Amino acid sequence: MPTDSTPTPRTRGQMPRFEARVLYGGLLIAAPALLALVGVLTFGLPVARWIVPSALAVLALTAWVARWQYRRVIHPMYTLSSLIEALRQGDYSLRGTRGSVLGDMTDDVNRLAERLQRERLEFEESSYLLSKTLAALDSAVFVFDESRCLRLVNPVGQQLLNAEKHRLFGASAAELGLAALLDAPPIQTITRAFPGRTGRFEVRHAPLRSGGRGGRLLVVNDVGRVLREEERQAWQRLLRVLGHEVNNSLAPIQSMADTLATLAARDPLPDDWREDFRTGLDVIGKRAGALARFLAGYSSLARLPSPNMRDVDLAQLAKKAAHLQQRCPVQVEDGEALRVQADPDQIEQALINLLRNAVEAAPAEGGLVRVRWRREDARALIEVIDNGPGPPRSDNLFVPFFTTKPGGSGIGLALVRQITEAHEGGVSLVARKDARGALARIWLPVG
Repeated sequence: MPTDSTPTPRTRGQMPRFEARVLYGGLLIAAPALLALVGVLTFGLPVARWIVPSALAVLALTAWVARWQYRRVIHPMYTLSSLIEALRQGDYSLRGTRGSVLGDMTDDVNRLAERLQRERLEFEESSYLLSKTLAALDSAVFVFDESRCLRLVNPVGQQLLNAEKHRLFGASAAELGLAALLDAPPIQTITRAFPGRTGRFEVRHAPLRSGGRGGRLLVVNDVGRVLREEERQAWQRLLRVLGHEVNNSLAPIQSMADTLATLAARDPLPDDWREDFRTGLDVIGKRAGALARFLAGYSSLARLPSPNMRDVDLAQLAKKAAHLQQRCPVQVEDGEALRVQADPDQIEQALINLLRNAVEAAPAEGGLVRVRWRREDARALIEVIDNGPGPPRSDNLFVPFFTTKPGGSGIGLALVRQITEAHEGGVSLVARKDARGALARIWLPVG
């Protein structure tokens, strides 16, 4: 059937086609009797023997016209009823014929079918997207109805309960062992043994409403697995760094030791054997010292104690750290009197590391390093400014053992970040906007 359901235009005062068909058909049913009456009035009564046949003929013709009108009226209604029944059954592909006797009613049904078909397509696409999204989540997702019966679960939820989907649907939260989670606070972290997994989980639940009925959304996230994965990656990074640094030191040590052993096996010894031995032992000593410093730096990161909070004057702390730098004078800008609760030894060490980096980055001639402090809202800011080349463009500046300086350990900035975060503060290192150089900033809470 045609799918074009554009309404047929109708002029003002024009009778709809279906109503006209009913009216004219009703008049047509009465036409045989009216014609017989007109004939009697015009020509008089027929001969007696023709009265009965004439009456029967009028009745038969009237019955035939009535049946014809009945079919004309009922069949369009059947068509409309079939369209509505198809919509009720969810079949939105049927359409009424354009220009049918039902007129605007058929057009309205066609537009309704098109709208329902479009909405069904959008619903199916949304449902498919939702199912794919739930399947891609690492968290277990459960949806319960108002009776706390399970209506939706993703694959991770099936794995957590170690059951097939058809066995989970319709089961109550109590039967699944999840009722206690729904009765608990909306956000909690627990250690629990589920049928499919045991560990530490973050549990969240929230109310839902669909179709005028209430429900409950439950999300269970295995935080222990995430932490274990992060721990595994941290160990891998640490082992790569340690292996790289240890090999860098052991390789020349082993090579020089082999060279000295070969030299010592010569008989007689060459005239310059003392100088060769002295050079070789010097190389071994330097590499062993570098390896010792590297391991000491790692130990300082691993054994950093908790801060011993005391009342600290930032002005005195900044001036003391600035006076320790000898390669380049550090200009201390006077600021407001500012006191914070902090561990003075740790904050001083963090400031020393930033000042040392700034002094080393400043040029030998015309080098300028400044330190200043101020209060900004509820935090204290300490800034170290230099006129060196600026920080390298890298996201790894505060990653342990990452360095761009020859002979650097990569410990300084990592230690600064660890110290400031232990004080509930932070650190940043960016390029200056007003001139060439770097701007290092430490912030600490005040009050």
